[in-house]
Amino acid sequence: MHNRQFERLVYRMINKTLLIQHADVLVTMDGHRREIRDGGLFVRNGFVDQVGSSDQLPQNADEILDLSGHIVLPGLINTHHHFYQTLTRAVPAAQNSNLFNWLKTLYPIWARMTPQDIYISTKTALAELALSGCTTASDHLYLFPNGSSLDDEIAAAQEMGMRLHASRGSMSLGESQGGLPPDSVVDSEEFILRDSQRLIERYHDPEHGSMLQIVLAPCSPFSVSGELMRQSAKLAREYHVQLHTHLAETQDEEVFCMEKFGYRPAAYMQSLDWVGDDVWFAHSVHVNSDEIDMYAREKCGVAHCPNSNMRLGSGIAPIQDYLDAGVAIGIGVDGSASNDSSHMLAEARQAMLLARLRAGLAGASLSESDLPELFTARRALELATLGGARVLGREDIGSLEVGKCADFIAINLNKLGYAGALHDPLAAVLFCQPQQVDWSFVQGEAIVRKSQLVHVNIEELVTQHKQAAQRLLKKE
Repeated sequence: MHNRQFERLVYRMINKTLLIQHADVLVTMDGHRREIRDGGLFVRNGFVDQVGSSDQLPQNADEILDLSGHIVLPGLINTHHHFYQTLTRAVPAAQNSNLFNWLKTLYPIWARMTPQDIYISTKTALAELALSGCTTASDHLYLFPNGSSLDDEIAAAQEMGMRLHASRGSMSLGESQGGLPPDSVVDSEEFILRDSQRLIERYHDPEHGSMLQIVLAPCSPFSVSGELMRQSAKLAREYHVQLHTHLAETQDEEVFCMEKFGYRPAAYMQSLDWVGDDVWFAHSVHVNSDEIDMYAREKCGVAHCPNSNMRLGSGIAPIQDYLDAGVAIGIGVDGSASNDSSHMLAEARQAMLLARLRAGLAGASLSESDLPELFTARRALELATLGGARVLGREDIGSLEVGKCADFIAINLNKLGYAGALHDPLAAVLFCQPQQVDWSFVQGEAIVRKSQLVHVNIEELVTQHKQAAQRLLKKE
C-alpha cells in the first residue's frame, strides 16, 4: 500500500470529529446555493458529515467551535500562481512594463534562486493565501536554477497543511532558439519529461480528498517548443494528470504565435492536442467568440487573474462571455511579482469589479433598458470556490456538502470594515475592503486559528524571506 493511502486509512480509523455551530450565516455553495442562518457543520475524519442549522446537528464532538458573529464559507481555490515571485515584488525596473519586458527584466534575477529560495517563497505565498481564505492552491513553477526542484515547493506546502496542485512547469526554448527567456533558465526537453514522470510517480495522489496532485505545465507558447507541448500532453494523459499553461495573455503573444507558428494562440493549442477537460489556461484575455466556443466545446478551463492583467496592462478577460458559453472559470492571484499580492478575497473582489467595468464599457452606447446585468458578489465567490474546483477537476472541494472535504473559512463580522454592511453579510465580504480570515480549516484541521497561522511563525518567516529577496536583488 502506498504511504499516502496508508496515512489516509490511519487518519480515518482515528474517527476524529469536529462540530462547527452558530455561524451567523453558513454559505454552502451547494446545488441550491443555501445560505443557512445559525448554521453549522459536523465533520468526521476530515470530511463533511452533516450540514444544517445548529439545532439539527449533533451536540457533541472531539472539538466544538462556536462561530457566533462569523460568516462561514467554503475554502477558496486559487487556480494560478507563481509562489517564487514573492521574492521579487515591486522591482523598480519592472514596475511599469508590459508582460514581455517585465519577464526580460526578471528572468536574470530569478536565475539566481536556490532550493531554499523556492522553499521560503512557497511558505510566504501560502501564508498570505491562507490568511486571505485560500485552502487549495495551484502553483506554476517553471524554472529550476541552481539545483531547485518542485520537491522544494512540495515540502514547504506539506508543512503548511494546505491542499496543493503543484504544476511542473518548464521552459526549453531560449533566446538562441527564438524563444523569450535567456538560455540560462531553460532546460533540455529530455530532462523536463524525465523529471515530470518522476514527480508524478512520487507525489501524485488522485484519490478523493487528495492533498497533493501534480500537473504538467510547459510555461507558454513563447518559451517551449511544440514538440515539448505534445510530449507533455502524451505523458499527462498516460498518467491521468492535468495540463496547464499560459495562453492568450497579451497581444504581444498573439503576434509572436502568428509570426512563429502561423496560428493564433488558441488554434496553436488545438494543433498540439492541448484541448480537453484535462486542460486549463491562465489568463486567456485575447480571444474571439469562435475561440470561446471552442473552449466550451472542448471543455477547457480558464484561470482568471484580474489584478495581474490590470497591473501589466494586458487587458480585460471576457469572463461573462465565457460563463455564458459554459466555460469553467476559476480565479487565480497569479505571481506575486505581477499582482503583487496573494490575497484570494481581494482577487475575487477585483474579478467582480472588473467584470462590471467591462459590462459598463460595452454598454456605454446602450439605452438603460438594454444595459447588461452587473456581476454579483455571489457570482464572484462562486468562481473562487465551485469554479476553481471545476477548473482543477475536483469534485471533493468547492462547496460544503456531505461527503466533501471539510475545507472552510470563517470571518468575524464584528469588524470596523463591515460596520453598517451586515444587511447582506455574504455580499459584504466582497463589497467591503477584503479582510483576513479568522479561521481556516483544511481537511478538518485548522491552519488559521483566531487570525493566527497555526504552522508558521510570521515574524521569522518575514525575516527569512526578506534576506532571500535582498540577496536576489543585490547587484553583482
